[in-house]
Amino acid sequence: MRFTRSYAIILLTTSFCFGSLFTHAQAASNGDTRKKAFELFRQDKYIQALPLFEELAVKNPDDRDVLVGLGVCLVSESATLEDQDAGARERVRARNLFLKAKKLGQTSPLLDNMLQTIPEDGVVKYDNSPTAQALKAGEAAFARNDFDGAIENYQKILQLEPRNYTAVLWIGDSYFGKKDWTKAAEWYQKAIDLEPNIETAHRYYGDMLLKNGDVAGSRTRFIQAVVADPYNPITWRALKSWADTNKAELKRVHIETPNNVSQQDEKNITITMNPNDSEESSSAWLIYGMTKASWRGDQFKKRFPKEPRYRHSLDEEADALSAAATVLSESKQSGKKKNASSLPKDPNLLLLLKLQQASMIEPYVLLNAADEGIAKDYAAYREKNRKKLEEYLSAFVVPAVP
Repeated sequence: MRFTRSYAIILLTTSFCFGSLFTHAQAASNGDTRKKAFELFRQDKYIQALPLFEELAVKNPDDRDVLVGLGVCLVSESATLEDQDAGARERVRARNLFLKAKKLGQTSPLLDNMLQTIPEDGVVKYDNSPTAQALKAGEAAFARNDFDGAIENYQKILQLEPRNYTAVLWIGDSYFGKKDWTKAAEWYQKAIDLEPNIETAHRYYGDMLLKNGDVAGSRTRFIQAVVADPYNPITWRALKSWADTNKAELKRVHIETPNNVSQQDEKNITITMNPNDSEESSSAWLIYGMTKASWRGDQFKKRFPKEPRYRHSLDEEADALSAAATVLSESKQSGKKKNASSLPKDPNLLLLLKLQQASMIEPYVLLNAADEGIAKDYAAYREKNRKKLEEYLSAFVVPAVP
């Protein structure tokens, strides 16, 4: 779905992101107005659909599908308004409609994306610089479905700033609106080449490929969007929508690790074990706790001498999980275990071994087990291991192409 992007970069096609809502609305259609409104919406003609949704919302103020449709149309119209205060009021009204729809049970990814990105006060400020004014004019043209006019204005920005990511991306988006898929792909790739760690162009490209039936290609692009920005819920919602569209499910990858290390000061670190654990679990989680305790002692200072205080890090968690996995592997090969090929009964330990054998413990920690401390290590790891992160998601999280 394309609409005003000045306050947020959001993209999922109508059929991809809002499809279940449209299907529901169409099935419930009792009149020509409703049918025509959602048909215009499906065609991305939000300005034309706006008065129809206004009429429907008066008649059905608690229709959650109509509320979302009206909200999107208002956001699109807000880009065409010269008065910035009037545009802000439109966006605030749209946001309130989205909140009401959510309260009524609407759960579309589009709704969550809009709520994540529309400012609470609705304010989008443009200064008087040539770049900002060209951006504003391009957004207004785009909202009116004048895609050639939008491209013309975004090109003006590139004349001033040849490496302006937003202008490059939105030229691609405008070609998407024109259904010129070749040009759209070309400009999306230009945006990716400029800023591979911004997720939007990856996601836009994936959306376009999916719209044109390239399920495998879109899968790759949505994975790359997550790798670009894994701590942004929009990227995961897009990946889940890809799976939903293809009647598949993302795999939940999670190891329940014990919180068995407590600390009073640098010299008083305690490891607590669960007496109900099996011998196998106890040995693994004991070394896990011991490794983490060492990081709370001197190990963190040695590894991160410039950081003033301890934090949970990728190195610590990967080190502790690897140590636990090594204990498991060695126990299977020791003389005490005659059946060396037997697998752990505990699903957490079984997953841990699989990750170790695939050399994917670090990607797992960063993408499926990160906290605020671990997240600080992501950018540096991605710089050297982008392909490995993609391979992890492909092998462990995202189902194969149906």
